[in-house]
Amino acid sequence: MSDNDKSSLGLRGGARSGHVKQSFSHGRTKSVVVETKRKRVVAKPSAGAKTGTAGDSPGASASQRPAGVSEAEFERRMRALAAAKANEADETRRRADDERQREEERERRRAEIEAKEREERAREEAARQKAEEDERARQVVETRARPPAAAEPEAPAAQVPPSEKSLARPAPRKTERETEAEARREKPAKGGEVDRRRAGKLTLNQALSEDGGRQRSIAAMRRKQERARQKALGGHQAREKVMRDVQVPETIVVSELANRMAERVADVVKALMQSGIMATQNQSIDADTAELIVEEFGHRVVRVSDADVEDVIDTVDDRPENLRSRPPVVTIMGHVDHGKTSLLDAIRKTNVVSGEAGGITQHIGAYQVTTEGGALLTFLDTPGHAAFTSMRARGAQVTDIVVLVVAADDAVMPQTVEAINHAKAAGVPMIIAINKCDKPGANPQKVRTDLLQHEVVVEAMSGDVQDVEVSAITGQGLDDLLEAIALQAEVLELKSNPGRAASGAVIEAKLDVGRGPVATVLVQNGTLHRGDIFVVGEQWGKVRALINDKGERVEEAGASVPVEVLGLNATPEAGDTLNVVETEAQAREISRYRQEKTKEKLVIKADVQGSAEAIVQALEKIGNDEVRVRVLHYGVGAITESDVGLAEASNAPVIGFNVRANASARQAANQKGVEVRYYSVIYDLVDDVKAAASGLLKAEVRERFIGYAEIRQVFKVSGVGKVAGCVVTEGAARRSAGVRLLRDNVVVHEGTLKTLKRFKDEVKEVNMGQECGMAFENYEDIREGDVIEIFEREEVERALA
Repeated sequence: MSDNDKSSLGLRGGARSGHVKQSFSHGRTKSVVVETKRKRVVAKPSAGAKTGTAGDSPGASASQRPAGVSEAEFERRMRALAAAKANEADETRRRADDERQREEERERRRAEIEAKEREERAREEAARQKAEEDERARQVVETRARPPAAAEPEAPAAQVPPSEKSLARPAPRKTERETEAEARREKPAKGGEVDRRRAGKLTLNQALSEDGGRQRSIAAMRRKQERARQKALGGHQAREKVMRDVQVPETIVVSELANRMAERVADVVKALMQSGIMATQNQSIDADTAELIVEEFGHRVVRVSDADVEDVIDTVDDRPENLRSRPPVVTIMGHVDHGKTSLLDAIRKTNVVSGEAGGITQHIGAYQVTTEGGALLTFLDTPGHAAFTSMRARGAQVTDIVVLVVAADDAVMPQTVEAINHAKAAGVPMIIAINKCDKPGANPQKVRTDLLQHEVVVEAMSGDVQDVEVSAITGQGLDDLLEAIALQAEVLELKSNPGRAASGAVIEAKLDVGRGPVATVLVQNGTLHRGDIFVVGEQWGKVRALINDKGERVEEAGASVPVEVLGLNATPEAGDTLNVVETEAQAREISRYRQEKTKEKLVIKADVQGSAEAIVQALEKIGNDEVRVRVLHYGVGAITESDVGLAEASNAPVIGFNVRANASARQAANQKGVEVRYYSVIYDLVDDVKAAASGLLKAEVRERFIGYAEIRQVFKVSGVGKVAGCVVTEGAARRSAGVRLLRDNVVVHEGTLKTLKRFKDEVKEVNMGQECGMAFENYEDIREGDVIEIFEREEVERALA
């Protein structure tokens, strides 16, 4: 290889140095040494080299390769170079193809858009031409229908010289579009129906033109003309303010209050700030504050309560013509093992005792029995064991007649006395059934004598209580017992209205594995149908199925009929009242209100079982018909995370008696916001729970007398109505107080005052002996000699005893 061949693959020379002179302002210069590096140049192989790699002699190949590079390495490099060039060519070709495809796609989309625009313009042009043709046709019809006008004398034609006639040429013929445009300009206003229809509408051609734009609407022009007319007449006349009845609940959001008053939210917030209350439109205010704001804006306040959701429950009185006779509901009571269920079994001619645990009734059973005389009777079999005292009490509340079963060989026992007290508290008549008279040691007379100690005097001892000697084993006296029940029912004249919405009481409730929550309901009034929506206690549901005491599915259940109801969302409590409502939303709302307001729920953990049971018994005694305490769970040991989870689900606190929560339970309580209370004295625990339950009670409304005023004369005032001229005879008269109108000491009206004036001034109070003028709100039937009673109502917080 020659020297020239060696230099062809290397750098030609190295870096060359030089000097560069830099010039600056004010004559300053600087000389800088720079180096110039040359670009590396690799000589391309000649044609002979290419052919040599393709199979020429080794001498030719060796003449092209650099020194120190083997022939195999040189061939590998040449093949790599050729492959790189081929890949570059393919990449260039692929990019060109992609660019060509993108350009074709752009052209296709552009053509589609232009085609759509052409179609749109063609449609608009066709619509315009059709409208013009319709307008021309209408004008032709109007011209033909118009009567010909009176002929006018023609003006003498001007004399045109012959030379001018020869030079005169016909006027150029107007195009069709110019003729149409001139006709549109000259046509009368009443003929522009098509133009008026399209007036104010912006077309594509108008938008693209320079003067295109939407005109003002007719309503805007009318408003402008009305403002100009009002201004010309001497100013704007203020509208008369509309007085509204604004419903104010216990708490209300500011924006909702403004909406109910039809006032601007900003004005309501401003009024609150002027009253010293800094509240935004999304914050809630109490009823008293809302009442002040409503009165300030000049509206009338209608106070409502959260309990008003229960007003949808039908509580109207039934008309006598709608009432129908119903079967009596008979409850069998007595001491344990005195034969109550066996007696009912003998009446029903079935064996119910075999299905009970140990022969003792474990739940309330409800059955219907048809006597041989055709009378239909409904029986409730309440448990006689002491553990089910509360269930027996609920059985007495839904009954019409109580059958007190006393064993002739056992006489009066403690639970017999308890049953007597429940029957007396319910105010229902009793029938004494002296059972087990077939036994050798039976002594019915001793039973009658023992009942005297409890103020129960039977007919055999000149009293008013029926008594029948029976035997559930032999069937002795059963017919006499049924006859006594039928006689007592006839005296009571039991009736109900089958056409109204159903109401009833839950006798028992359970959670069935296959059917879900199931409640045994005794219908007390109306008729319960399949598909009815109802609310029962804190729960609600829709009747999915009705099953009678024989296990048969029925479509409806009337008064005094016990049925199993399927379709509840949860299991109610025995003794809850069932009411049918119209919509599911009403049922949900009532259920939610009762869950939030009527119960104080607790989770209790104690150190020993005896303490836990004592606490539960003490807490169950707290409450009344409005509020009661329910223990969700109680147990022994430390408070665990599961206890906190149960309390969170029911929104209840956790009470620990001589125990503490473990670390995981404390962390869960802090995260979930569950309150955990610790006690070591049971009296402190009961007092705190009683105080919390008392807070759920509604305040008691008490009335306080203020004064009397006598009406001496009645005036008619325009714009106000009748005004009573009065003299305060006792106490005082106040503008904000309630009033009653007494006529011959009979209340004929109760309401509020619309105005209270002393002479011509509106005053807040008038004292005894002074004259004043009073006007009632929405009431004008006042007469001379009537007396006005003024009073105030105040709310007093209640507490549980």
